[in-house]
Amino acid sequence: MRWVFLGLAMLTALIIREMGTRGTVSDRRPLMVFSDMDFQPRYNPQAAGPFFADGRAMRTPPAGTVPFGGTDYECDAGSPRQNPDLLREDDVYYRGKKGTAWVTANPLRVDMKLLQRGQERYGIFCAPCHGATGKGNGVITQYGLTGVAGITDALHALMPEGQFFDVISNGKGRMMPYGPQIKVRDRWAIIAYVRALARSQNAGITDVPESIRGELKP
Repeated sequence: MRWVFLGLAMLTALIIREMGTRGTVSDRRPLMVFSDMDFQPRYNPQAAGPFFADGRAMRTPPAGTVPFGGTDYECDAGSPRQNPDLLREDDVYYRGKKGTAWVTANPLRVDMKLLQRGQERYGIFCAPCHGATGKGNGVITQYGLTGVAGITDALHALMPEGQFFDVISNGKGRMMPYGPQIKVRDRWAIIAYVRALARSQNAGITDVPESIRGELKP
């Protein structure tokens, strides 16, 4: 009887080994008793698809298609809402350009609410490298990162808003693109805050309202 149990144990171990591992790298699926919907019949983006004559799985939307849904709107199948962020037709807002030229003004209405939003987003995404004051001395520079731009200096003051937007969206030099992480409106909010930050560091007495000039210390 002992040999029977020993044989069953060895057989079980062999089955587990063969089903769980192959011993070599393979692009084949592992052997699974219950797939739990891990594998579904679908095509990956940019993949080939034999169903259509041109061999492409991805299809161009029909003419007149209106973008609905998306993460920026709270909606469901019963109450869809238009989402212009999926269409991105406005070059000024979505790319910071008017024709081939950079836009030189923020397309959003700059008010205190937008500046506060920009300050919050700046603190999350930008301050670690560029620093709280935009001088390029963020906490990351204390751990070996060099060459971080000071975005409130005179050089960047000449940079059009559209170019700022493009750098945030697509990155530049060592800076990674933040387009996937920061929503379009928040990118413009950050730009508005950076402009306010730069102005605050280069302000004169005439920039201070007369009603509170007396509160300033000499």
